[in-house]
Amino acid sequence: MSNDGVNAGRRRFLVAATSVVGAAGAAGAAVPFVGSWFPSAKAKAAGAPVKVNISKIEPGQQMIAEWRGQPVFIVRRTEEILKNLDKVAANVADPESKASVQPSYVDPKLRSIKPEILILVGLCTHLGCSPSYRPEVAPADLGAEWVGGYFCPCHGSKYDLAGRVYKSQPAPLNLPVPPHSYESDAVIVVGVDQEKA
Repeated sequence: MSNDGVNAGRRRFLVAATSVVGAAGAAGAAVPFVGSWFPSAKAKAAGAPVKVNISKIEPGQQMIAEWRGQPVFIVRRTEEILKNLDKVAANVADPESKASVQPSYVDPKLRSIKPEILILVGLCTHLGCSPSYRPEVAPADLGAEWVGGYFCPCHGSKYDLAGRVYKSQPAPLNLPVPPHSYESDAVIVVGVDQEKA
């Protein structure tokens, strides 16, 4: 067989061009494949852990994160807030949180791992509305006995700043405490149990 009339330069060009196109196709296929290794937004909503930097929360303030498509309330409680929890213990329906949804490693009265950091799922246990953070003491609309907490605007359920529901409220249970752990003093991981961290 003779190679007469074959342009060697053209052959090299076609081989090189085909190789480049093949490499680009392989890279194009690899990007979605590698991307599939990371959790999608749907997977995160289904329960992937969420890291939250809590270092910027001022004492007495709340921030809201999202986990499993639900709001997660994170409050940096002050000494005054912690003292007020004892004052209202007789007025809450489940002061020891015996019927509450919460991990076993949280304190049943303070409902937290660290006393100053409160972490709650922000959905009322009555019909799932999101309660408002009301840290002020004795506001006109909530009465002189109010020492701060959560108020559900849908049906009026009230919770203290440990997420414990007051007696005779539409809500039957305390606000849930999600599984969580501390990666450091500044970072919490919602969705990973402290015991497994």
